[in-house]
Amino acid sequence: MSDKKRPRAVQTVASPRFLPGVLLLFVGSGCAALIYEVVWFQLMQLVIGASAVSLGVLLATFMGGMCAGSLLLSRVVSPDRHPLGVYARLEFGIGAFGILVLFALPALGNLYVANVGHGFGAILFRAGLCAVCLLPPTVLMGATLPAIARWVETTPQGVSWLGFFYGGNIAGAVFGCLFAGFYLLRVYDMSTATYVAVSINAAVAAIALLLARRTPYAPAVIDGKAPAALVHAEWPTYGAIALSGTAALGAEVVWTRVLSLLLGGTVYTFSIITGVFLAGLGMGSTAGAWVARTTKRPGLLLAWSQVGVVVSVAWAALLLNREFPFWPIDPALAAGPWFNFQIDLLRAALAILPAASFWGASFPLALAAVASRDQDAGRVVGRVYAANTIGAIAGALAFSLLLIPGLGTQDAQRWMIGLSAMAAVVMLVWTSPADAPLGATRRIGAIAAAIVLAMIAATSVAPVPADLIAYGRQIATFKGATFLYTGEGLNSSIAVSEAEGGVRNFHVSGKVEASTEVHDMRLQRLLGHMSALMHPRPRSVLIVGFGAGVTAGSFVLHPSVERIVICEIEPLIPRMVAPFFSKENYDVVHDPRVEIVYDDARHYILTTREKFDVITSDPIHPWVKGAASLYTRDYFDLVKAHLNPGGVVTQWVPLYQSTEEVVKSEVATFFDVFPYGTIWSNQYANGGGYDVVMLAKPEPLTIDPGALQARLDRPDHARIAQALNEVDFRGVPGLMAAYGGQGRDLRPWLVDAQINRDRNLRLQYLAGMANNIYDNRIYQDMLAYWRFPEEMLTGSPEWKERLRREMAPGHPPAEDAGPVVR
Repeated sequence: MSDKKRPRAVQTVASPRFLPGVLLLFVGSGCAALIYEVVWFQLMQLVIGASAVSLGVLLATFMGGMCAGSLLLSRVVSPDRHPLGVYARLEFGIGAFGILVLFALPALGNLYVANVGHGFGAILFRAGLCAVCLLPPTVLMGATLPAIARWVETTPQGVSWLGFFYGGNIAGAVFGCLFAGFYLLRVYDMSTATYVAVSINAAVAAIALLLARRTPYAPAVIDGKAPAALVHAEWPTYGAIALSGTAALGAEVVWTRVLSLLLGGTVYTFSIITGVFLAGLGMGSTAGAWVARTTKRPGLLLAWSQVGVVVSVAWAALLLNREFPFWPIDPALAAGPWFNFQIDLLRAALAILPAASFWGASFPLALAAVASRDQDAGRVVGRVYAANTIGAIAGALAFSLLLIPGLGTQDAQRWMIGLSAMAAVVMLVWTSPADAPLGATRRIGAIAAAIVLAMIAATSVAPVPADLIAYGRQIATFKGATFLYTGEGLNSSIAVSEAEGGVRNFHVSGKVEASTEVHDMRLQRLLGHMSALMHPRPRSVLIVGFGAGVTAGSFVLHPSVERIVICEIEPLIPRMVAPFFSKENYDVVHDPRVEIVYDDARHYILTTREKFDVITSDPIHPWVKGAASLYTRDYFDLVKAHLNPGGVVTQWVPLYQSTEEVVKSEVATFFDVFPYGTIWSNQYANGGGYDVVMLAKPEPLTIDPGALQARLDRPDHARIAQALNEVDFRGVPGLMAAYGGQGRDLRPWLVDAQINRDRNLRLQYLAGMANNIYDNRIYQDMLAYWRFPEEMLTGSPEWKERLRREMAPGHPPAEDAGPVVR
């Protein structure tokens, strides 16, 4: 339809007394939308992986749908329809698609798994799956604000109400984010969370329909086409609000990276950061909507809001990089996790709220800058919203995939300042149609001031401290390390340090992931050599996570191994970290048998058709957001399906920074899939342990100690025996002394354990609450069920009698096994 045949604007006949009720509807709509977003992102990551590329595709699809919906509403839906009726149908549609995604995704996931490969084609396939799942509901979400905009006039008061609706929607989103992250998913599961969101949509839609029946709506078409000069004058505002969106989403990416170092990368940290960011947007939008009622220069205020962002980003950088890391806070001293959450919330709010508030104010000010009486309110809102969303998509992708891995967070924050200053200059150079005239001298002075302020702000941004990258939330308790390398990669920030005595540590995102310290070396070699020795002739091996390469490097020594596949999500680690541990990992990255796959490990196992003799995992902390998907029953089923006959699987379980409830969940979930599983402890000299390894085969495990010792005594296993001796696993007796129990014996201990599944990811919520707790009694509680594994051992009676004496565990006092912080 041509512009001459379409109405140029719509005036509505609406009662102002109903507008506060509509505001409450938008609160409910925003709450449901964020619950869906949390659930859908979690569901989709299980299928397409959690790498930066996958998350970028996922986020771009989600926001792209919102953008498309905001633009399409005014083109597809006639202005003759009652806005509240349209809004109600959109809410009903969102709820319907919410249920459909929950049940249809498994089928689409099977199609994806059957056809996906690696490389650019795989990325396109991931994008296609995201589009099929997320575009229909997100298009409807993006259309809700433009739909209701037709119920108000494009006067200052009407535009102000649109700003209030936007702010109310964000307020609901804050509640939905925290409600989902701290309650629904922690206590229930993704299905329950979805049903709650659907119920909210249904309630909002029903109330909207009731209001539509009680409020008459009479569209009045205003003839005439807006002057071309007026249309062209709107484009600077669209450009400015797009730049604002780019900087805002870039900031969320950067601040999430830095704050997760400081607060710990748990699911709760991400909920706090998102909730605070949205709260800032909501407060700013409310303030901007209020100002838009009376201001004569909304475009000028939009410019100064971007200048406010410049100052606020510099303020956030000051706190995050220079102040917060050195606050004397030891999270382990808190009486419980909720005390730490309060401190985390305070620090996030101090850093994020100022800039987020200015970004929030930008939207209603941009609406006021382009609105006039001769326009369709739905079209005005749709264009401004679309411009902002397009900028947000660009910001999320550019900062996460290019700027942070290419330049680091320091320069990324400078880019945020530059983009905000550019948005301010755009609005100062090109006057908004709604603005009162501004003198040339004042305009030039304001532009110069904005540029100078941005330059000062950019030079004040400091880099992330190396200690923060290394020790994260434990930075106050560690001092004196010499840093050999620090870097910020695509998915993680990493560091290599050397402590007194020459011990080297590999750090990932604020935690020690591997080291040359004796207990860490014991663990890494136990994961590698025990896995290989429990198989008669291992030929193919899959290792989840590279770490320092010690676990993977252990397999290099085994003569029968022909293929070693390592899945690593962060490309920087094998390239930059491995050389610092080349002696300990036997230069594994250059071994011709090794293939390194840079992808989410779960996604690789889900999509590969290859099977392996051994599947093991380098230590991956279960409290880190996303790691719980590597401890689910569904994941272990995948692992089992990718084992060759007689194959061996091992999985690490930390007993520190954990609770008995968390460990029980990890162990019970593993034994639910591998009922013949066993426990092997990385012991202290006094018999205590601070982490364990779960080892299993699909069938019952049998060990002939005499044959195993003969294997270690062979010349082609001499280096293996030496590597084990170096970490006090001396021969078969040393290895068997690490035995800590098996599945059937631990059943009474596991009777109340919660099984971790894809649909609930219970572990990430349990472990996230426990990551500052050190309980030394867990291993002793497990040993209470220990018995000599008579049926597991075959071979000579002499070996059995010897092992009966040497395997019996001691029971040292709990205080002798002090906590180990990694």
